[in-house]
Amino acid sequence: MIPRYTRPEMAEIWSPETKYRIWFEIEAHATDKLAELGVVPESAAKAVWKAKDANFDIARIDAIEAEVKHDVIAFLTHLGEIVGEDARFVHQGLTSSDVLDTCLAVQMKRSADLLLEGMDRVLAALKARAMEHKHTICIGRSHGIHAEPTTMGLKFARFYAEFARGRERLVRARDEIATCAISGAIGTFANVDPAVEEHVAEKMGLTVEPISTQVIPRDRHANYFAALGIIASAIENIAIEVRHLQRSEVREAQEYFSPGQKGSSAMPHKRNPILTENLTGLARLVRSAVIPAMENVALWHERDISHSSVERGIGPDANIHLDFALHRTSGMIEKLIVHPERCRENLNAFGGIHNSQRVLLALTQAGASREESYRLVQRNGMKTWDEGGMLVDYLKADADVTARLSADQIEACFDDAYHLKHVDTIFDRVFAHD
Repeated sequence: MIPRYTRPEMAEIWSPETKYRIWFEIEAHATDKLAELGVVPESAAKAVWKAKDANFDIARIDAIEAEVKHDVIAFLTHLGEIVGEDARFVHQGLTSSDVLDTCLAVQMKRSADLLLEGMDRVLAALKARAMEHKHTICIGRSHGIHAEPTTMGLKFARFYAEFARGRERLVRARDEIATCAISGAIGTFANVDPAVEEHVAEKMGLTVEPISTQVIPRDRHANYFAALGIIASAIENIAIEVRHLQRSEVREAQEYFSPGQKGSSAMPHKRNPILTENLTGLARLVRSAVIPAMENVALWHERDISHSSVERGIGPDANIHLDFALHRTSGMIEKLIVHPERCRENLNAFGGIHNSQRVLLALTQAGASREESYRLVQRNGMKTWDEGGMLVDYLKADADVTARLSADQIEACFDDAYHLKHVDTIFDRVFAHD
């Protein structure tokens, strides 16, 4: 956990204190059910719960683990020091993975809840900016080259729709990961009744894993990290757009630059897109968890621990980095500065060539073949590119064009409002169910 990119709320979920607290709750709930089934004395279950408010000594657990080389045994040994003689009834019929995997499910479910809060903030910011700039016209670009007009609001709306899909994926992934396994060695329930699993699942807010081996199937985890990776890519999609729009030659939008902020140690004039560059890097970190999570699906027979070291890293890191990135993204969007006048300048910077398709279609409607229409518009468009001036003027001076279209018909192709006539329809589709 790097403090620079960590919010306390998410760090708490992955702290040793929280992990051991969850381990305790799993063991205590399991002991409760074992007592109800008559496997252990009721007095033992009550004795275990007396440790409910105990502060587990992490240093002591670490010291025990250094000797026994087993984290769950180290914890149980320390728990025994707190509970006393009745601790011998704890962990009856369970195996370590019952505790580890069920704990991980709880942590990932809680993490997903925090991530969903972050996504809701991003969605709210995107919607607000989409409505604000619904009709702020700007040039659309394909391959980085001027194409046809769009609006800044449509950019925000597109990202909103992408994040809405990401939110739905995360909800499904959260539900899929939130399973409990208390099935004992190899997952056959030979030494623990399935009723114990059902009881622990209910108490921990999880569902029962239908079939486990000695571990919960890792396709669930792979799906979860894949959902995080897609959300990270959606963040980068926004970040890349802002970074391009902030380029000196474009300047249609820029990150908020606070009073006293400095952009460069060498060049005092600099205003760099540091937030979105940082988000691009964080997205890479989150996505780096996806392939290892996929590779964890294939384990030897009923269990091995090749997945364990991977998840100890990607579990906290991917969730923590994405949590931080979501809140940085929402803050960036909320304060993003849009320059409508600069959008208009860039739209008109190349003599109206963004209306070339309208002229092409008008010529085909007037009887010219598509090939002829394309050739006529392209030769005038290239002249506009290379020599400057206005495309409409070149077209009106081209006898082959005017043989098909009148001056008024040509000029009618250069009404930018034409391109935006269905903006309301698109917004209705995006936000209709919000």
